[in-house]
Order: sequence, then C-alpha cells, then structure tokens
Amino acid sequence: MKNFNPKINRENKVIEIRGLKKAFDDFEVLKGVDLDLYEGENLVVLGRSGTGKSVLIKIISGLLNPDEGLVRVLGKQVDKLSARELDELRLKVGFSFQNSALYDSMTVRENLEFPLIRHSKSMTAGDRDRVIHFVLEAVGLLQTINQMPSELSGGQRKRIGIARTLILKPEIMLYDEPTAGLDPITSMEINSLINEVQKRFNTSAIIITHDLTCARSVGDRMVMLLEGQFQRQGTFDEVFNTEDERVKMFYDYNFVH
Repeated sequence: MKNFNPKINRENKVIEIRGLKKAFDDFEVLKGVDLDLYEGENLVVLGRSGTGKSVLIKIISGLLNPDEGLVRVLGKQVDKLSARELDELRLKVGFSFQNSALYDSMTVRENLEFPLIRHSKSMTAGDRDRVIHFVLEAVGLLQTINQMPSELSGGQRKRIGIARTLILKPEIMLYDEPTAGLDPITSMEINSLINEVQKRFNTSAIIITHDLTCARSVGDRMVMLLEGQFQRQGTFDEVFNTEDERVKMFYDYNFVH
C-alpha cells in the first residue's frame, strides 16, 4: 500500500472536471463525471476495459471534445482553447501511451531528442545531450541510448516512453494502462518508476488502469468508473470496502492478495 503523500496540495486543483458527458452515437460512455486532480497527487482511475477511462484522458488532453461539461486543466478550459493555446498546454501535460509510441526508425537518443528539437529550438546540442542523459538516468536506462526500440524489451520501451514524456518537464502526467502486457516483475518496476517520477519531478498524475496491484502501489487516491459514472472514491481500502457486487467482481477478477 502506498504511504501518505505530504506533498499533495489540496488548495490547488490542476485538473477540474464537472458534469462531463460523452457519447458515441447512442452509446453513452461518460454520463456526468466530476473529478479533481490536486497538485502533487497520483490519482488512479479504475474500471474494466471499455468503460470510458481512455476517453476521459483523451478529453483532458484535447484529443476529443466533450458533449457537455467543464474540463479545466491548469486553469484553462480545454475545449475553448485555440490550436496554438492547446499546443502550449500539451507541453505541460505528458501522455504516456499504452504502446510507448516510440519511432521504430530512430535510436533511443533520437526518440528523446525529437521533442527537444521541435519544442526547445534555443537549446544547444550540448544542452540536449545533458537533458537526454538526465532522463535516461532517471528511468535507469542510460545504457540503451544508442539502441533501437526493436532491441528493447516491453518494459524498457515503456520506460523510454516515460523518459520521452518527461523530457519537456510536464506538470501533469497521464498514464494509459502503464502495466498492460508486462510480466509481474516488470510491472512492479514500472509502478516504482511512476512513484519515483512523482517524487523526483514533482508531477501530478492520472493513472488509467484495471491492474489493482498497480493501483494499490501508485495511487494516493482512486476512483472507480462504473456504468459511465464514478461510483467509488477514496483510498484503495475505502473503494473496495463495499458490498456492491460490481466492485467485488472487479476485485476478485484481478486476484489481488
């Protein structure tokens, strides 16, 4: 179980969501969701596949527009931003994709250098090199700097994907199923890395998962998405201390002991 995090600032909401609704044709995915993410907090969003977890973070990052409701990120209402304003906001929000989203034709160094060249044009080659070494050291993979993604394990690719996200120093991290497809030992390493990122880079994060071991390891607080709404909220024990059969089935399916 994760220890109490004294760095959480409950006076400052870095993400604020009220009355969020999203449907695709006649299928209502989100049915009036309210959610806050506080500065310095790791918030886990739990739910089975297809319950709208990934839709939620795509709306937060401006990849999808809400049908109704307010979504405010770092004080900005996301769906009211111009394309340029949205690009500026996204530099402060790191998105760690399920598949790591690395460029197969580039080395690890080139994958990490790409966002710096694109968004930090004033940096010298020496500055870029120092930053690349710093983030690779932070994820424990400095030795892979000249390797191709195809030469890396799934867990290593996941770590490099997180490093590339960190390289622009985001204030918020969005993790989409960070342990999906990984063996238990590698999953534990990714969970430790998420906690290390929070401490070392002072990030706030939303972690989308249906892996309860991950949730229990990284979450300061968690919410459970059921039937388009958040039905449970609190610590791991508070969320699962219920007679709600839907929640109990979710717990039993994950075989958490």
